[in-house]
Amino acid sequence: MAVVSLVVSGVIGLALGTALYATRPGNLYGNRFVFGLIGFVVNLVRPIPFVIFLAAITPLQMAVVRTTIGTTAVTFAISLAAAFAVARIVEQSLVSVDPGVVEAARAVGASRFSILVGVVLPEGLGPLILGYTFIFIGIVDMTAQAGIVGGGGLGEYAISYGKQQYDYGIIYVAVAAIIVIVQVGQVLGNRLARGVMRR
Repeated sequence: MAVVSLVVSGVIGLALGTALYATRPGNLYGNRFVFGLIGFVVNLVRPIPFVIFLAAITPLQMAVVRTTIGTTAVTFAISLAAAFAVARIVEQSLVSVDPGVVEAARAVGASRFSILVGVVLPEGLGPLILGYTFIFIGIVDMTAQAGIVGGGGLGEYAISYGKQQYDYGIIYVAVAAIIVIVQVGQVLGNRLARGVMRR
């Protein structure tokens, strides 16, 4: 669930976040209406707590994946919810790119698209990796919450075999597993980001 959700939300969020950056007024594809529309949608969805979001998108789940319970339904919901968080992280990472680099590319006659893809995205890669690491940790948290609706994973394991059977050892095993996953993800993300930033 976590890996698939990270990949799907990462792709969707990258597209949305890049669009937010590019359409900012005065930027490469400055368009106040498009920027405002995408920003409104992202801000509309992003603050909704995941458990409430799960309930709210039940009709959409039925329309797309034909079920509202199980791993498939939860993966769909996590991917959708995380995509909007990714969008903001991508936007913030790209905004931090030195404007002088963009202006230098413009000065040598590079097209707007080549600047966006060949200059801005590579320059923002380090912060992007750290941002995606943060999102991965959030997604692991969402997969645990998914146990409430039979989504599988460590959350359901802890609830079904731990809490409901009063076996707290099972709960602590699930907690330990989540901590290990998060720590490994954070260490790998930090190392990868450092390697990119040194280049």
